[in-house]
Amino acid sequence: MTGKMTIALDAMGGDAGPDMVLPGAELASVRHPELRFLLFGDGPRLEAILAKYPRLKGRSEVRHCEIAVAMDDKPSQALRRGRGKSSMWMSIDAVRAGEAQGVVSAGNTGALMAMARFVLKTIPGIERPAIAAIWPTLRGESVVLDVGATIGADARQLVEFALMGEAMARSLLGVDRPTVGLLNIGVEEVKGLEEVKEAGRILRDLGLPLEYKGFIEGDDIGKGTVDVVVTEGFTGNIALKTAEGTAKQLSTYLKLALTRTLLSRLGALLATGAFATLRERMDPRKHNGGVFLGLNGIVVKSHGGTDALGFATAVDVAIEMIRNGLVAKIASDVAEINKHMDAFAPRAAVNA
Repeated sequence: MTGKMTIALDAMGGDAGPDMVLPGAELASVRHPELRFLLFGDGPRLEAILAKYPRLKGRSEVRHCEIAVAMDDKPSQALRRGRGKSSMWMSIDAVRAGEAQGVVSAGNTGALMAMARFVLKTIPGIERPAIAAIWPTLRGESVVLDVGATIGADARQLVEFALMGEAMARSLLGVDRPTVGLLNIGVEEVKGLEEVKEAGRILRDLGLPLEYKGFIEGDDIGKGTVDVVVTEGFTGNIALKTAEGTAKQLSTYLKLALTRTLLSRLGALLATGAFATLRERMDPRKHNGGVFLGLNGIVVKSHGGTDALGFATAVDVAIEMIRNGLVAKIASDVAEINKHMDAFAPRAAVNA
């Protein structure tokens, strides 16, 4: 996809709302001169902030919304209160109506998924959507899904996640034939839940157009053993939060160690360049943006506590997904594979 592109932004989402979203949009507009924005939120507040960013103002249209979904709203509550009039709903609806090619929000994850699924619907052949995260690894980056949308996925759904993750990896990582692994408690075929073992059997025997590498363990995620890590949402979300917490823990340990004595402070000064490289590689803002896969539209979830740079990264992710026709790729792959899947692994048999 080339030429001008329009992204809808839920400007009220996130911990800081428009005070973070609009500076992030300004950064994105510098990186992508062809980009336009539809900004949904409190009109007067957005206009006041836009006055600081003439370039962004010239490329944006503000649409006033009466309601902002709170970060602690339950999805059902957000649907009742915000249907048709919240900044989150209206930004998603702009994608459905064809006014925007994608939407980015830093708001409530559960509410965003519920609204996106209600407004955009799932791609034919996809039972449940998934949230895919970009994970920094020793080899570069990997796609990990699901990290919170579907709890307790069955075998067929895990296979669908593999197809969607593979399509995203081709679009975002530029890998022609991404490798795929199923997260498990061991690499042996006899280990793990029945759903995971059954999904492995399907991926191994069906001859899908992807490079299935078998089971992987938790430490393989950071190693970058495969390009796409597939799991269900409960396990994936715990893995994600554990990795984030461990990174913060190690950072704290390192700071304490480097400031403990005069000699350690001197060593830290001499290693300034190395530490700067480490910070750059581990900066969560550079890997921000979870993609909702399986929907009839591009929806990207930014971390709610990020800053302008992190939000701009989430916009970058949305742009790459749009340019590479991610939705069409997933729809085409799923339609083709389901012809074989129905004979190989009927839904009723797999779900039983």
